[in-house]
Amino acid sequence: MRALFLRNARLQVLLDPDAELWRSVPAEVIALSGTPSALQPTAAVRAAFPEGSIGAIKAVTVAVAHNGSDIAFRLQWQDASADTGAEGQDDTGFPDAAALLFPTAPKAPLMSMGAPGLPVNAWYWRADEPDRGRQVSAEGLGSSETVDRDLVKVQGGHRNGEWHVVIARAMRATAPRPVAQLGAGGRIGVSVAIWEGSRGERAGIKAFALGPHEGWHELVLDGIA
Repeated sequence: MRALFLRNARLQVLLDPDAELWRSVPAEVIALSGTPSALQPTAAVRAAFPEGSIGAIKAVTVAVAHNGSDIAFRLQWQDASADTGAEGQDDTGFPDAAALLFPTAPKAPLMSMGAPGLPVNAWYWRADEPDRGRQVSAEGLGSSETVDRDLVKVQGGHRNGEWHVVIARAMRATAPRPVAQLGAGGRIGVSVAIWEGSRGERAGIKAFALGPHEGWHELVLDGIA
């Protein structure tokens, strides 16, 4: 996966999923897999979501661009319904959501959302909070913690049976817990997760991108020419 350098791209423009500049950014279709039922935290959840039933969204199209200080990910995926969770937190009332995930320590495992001493960082968008992102840190299953609601910027919309969402953040940031630090000309592991609210997906019940580098895809950031 490549992050294209766009020297004069303002963050406000990068955040618009319909901005003309996204037409010049290479996009990649990434296959998604459901998280294994065996990794779910309780017997009740495992029974409700038997093996093979998790992961309603099968693919997401990803384009990435940066301006030297901010980086933005444009995500597009098919979803017949826009679920905002407005009907309440039941099997039909969870919001659609998406996140970028990064290792913030060498060898941090993707499948278990990190491990003690090996944290991962997620930049998170939810359809019930369409204009406010979350930044999450985790060191293993069930340990996810929101560390701030200000640094991650999001914008999205649903039309013609598809979500179009941009998730962005400053390439370098300070937070109460370890978060991803990106730099022009650098490389970092990345994954994408999508939650289908109408199927009751939430927390660890999601579709995600499993890559070839210890579970991660590799994101290569263009240098600043």
